Amino acid sequence: MTDPVRVGSLRGLVMRAPGVTATKKFYLDNWGLTLAHEGDGEVYFRGTGSEAFIYGLKDGPVYGIDYVHFAMPDIASTDALHDWLVAQGEAVLGAPAEFDDFVGGYGFEMLDPDNRRLRFRAGGLKQEPLDQFAKPRKVSHVVLNSGDMDGVADWYCKTLGFRVSDYSADQMIFLRCASDHHSIALVRGFYPSVNHVAFELPSINEFMRSIGRMKQVGVVPTWGPGRHGPGDNPFAYYVSPSGFVIEFTAEIQQIDEATHQAQVWPRDDPEKMDQWMTAGAPTAAQRAVMQGRPDPGFPELREK
Repeated sequence: MTDPVRVGSLRGLVMRAPGVTATKKFYLDNWGLTLAHEGDGEVYFRGTGSEAFIYGLKDGPVYGIDYVHFAMPDIASTDALHDWLVAQGEAVLGAPAEFDDFVGGYGFEMLDPDNRRLRFRAGGLKQEPLDQFAKPRKVSHVVLNSGDMDGVADWYCKTLGFRVSDYSADQMIFLRCASDHHSIALVRGFYPSVNHVAFELPSINEFMRSIGRMKQVGVVPTWGPGRHGPGDNPFAYYVSPSGFVIEFTAEIQQIDEATHQAQVWPRDDPEKMDQWMTAGAPTAAQRAVMQGRPDPGFPELREK
């Protein structure tokens, strides 16, 4: 079996839910994002980095993910990835082409085993970085619940070239496609759903100031602040107005491919779960909201 063509990096994602664009003000005024583009029933936000957008909201009947957005290094690698996927019999949604959205660039889409739509894009619009303090720079990672955590993790590794960074007992698998400890993590769940999306701040100081900004408008973390064991990243979780869990984070571990060895982190050692011992274990309510609503994805596209 030939090695897969590796995905470049995580660019962000677009969420969908009934009336979700009505929550735009929360992301602009409280969360610290900047409006990038707005259309009929959709809105896109940028961070302080150069990506055209890192997070989008799209009105729709299902609470879940519209697509997870990945960068490819160039057109040649995008074509190579497409050819590899077709050869493996994967659910590729058309040939690579120029995108007609506001970002542009070149790429294609496919479905993962849980029928989540993945978009791979080379090039496209880039923005001048913003000189803003304590505002999210990028989407660091997305955590996905799955009824087949092990099988889906194996698929991401064998099909898209992800690598396992660590395990949280037998309940989570952390996967990387670039140097960040994880761009995707999978949680053993009852059904496919989104667990949470993490937004990266450039420093610990800006991470804490972001928590302070939220506190000033009466919004406090539902879990955190603390510091995870796997990934070594600080965390502060919130529930968005539409019910999705979102996270502030910073300083995620950078992986040295030559030396890193995945390990199994215990879940019954409080200091391994939260190195600072400030957050404690998530409450039952926090676990319930992170379980998310069932997201069927796009099974109808698989049949085309």
